[in-house]
Amino acid sequence: MQNLLDGIVKFRRDDFEAHRELFSNLKSQQNPHTLFITCSDSRVDPNLITGTLPGDLFIVRNIANIVPPYRQTAEYIGVTSTIEYAVLVLNVQNIIVCGHSNCGGCAACLKPADYLAEMPHTQNWLQLANPVRDRVLREIPAEEPAEREWMMEQANVVEQLKHLATYPFVRERVAAGTLAISGWHYIIESGEIFIYDRLTGEFHHGNA
Repeated sequence: MQNLLDGIVKFRRDDFEAHRELFSNLKSQQNPHTLFITCSDSRVDPNLITGTLPGDLFIVRNIANIVPPYRQTAEYIGVTSTIEYAVLVLNVQNIIVCGHSNCGGCAACLKPADYLAEMPHTQNWLQLANPVRDRVLREIPAEEPAEREWMMEQANVVEQLKHLATYPFVRERVAAGTLAISGWHYIIESGEIFIYDRLTGEFHHGNA
């Protein structure tokens, strides 16, 4: 806990002072240009890897950067409501789904069925990635675990882009040219980002 308290002091003394005018402008409103959907993994820092500041990104984080397909319901649906708010109220110009290397959620999808037996909520959540898991297990042999991991992470990003397309207000704005959608795969140990190309169906190196 002490390191967090020390961080508060450092933020107020250094970082806040360096961006005092920015925070003053943000006090009563926000105008983020991008909805950034990524994993809850502690090694993924959206602002750090995109070089953005407070106010630039509206961020959704969950296990394995999953986007539930759109549905109208009276249940409490955090990810869906966040996407709705970002698009319809904040009018974001971009939505990025960012997966990453060594993703624990994606790895869990490839484990035996009883692996998450004692974590029923996590197990239920990851079922949204079952179509990806089934494809990976079918196409990549067990003797190639690294290839399975890589494909699971990238194919999962593509699957979530498909889920985004089920949101009517997302489809409308994409068709109108006012909203751009992108899928990324971030490599923790190298800092590289691979970006999905819909025309080729492949991820291409996005770093200059």
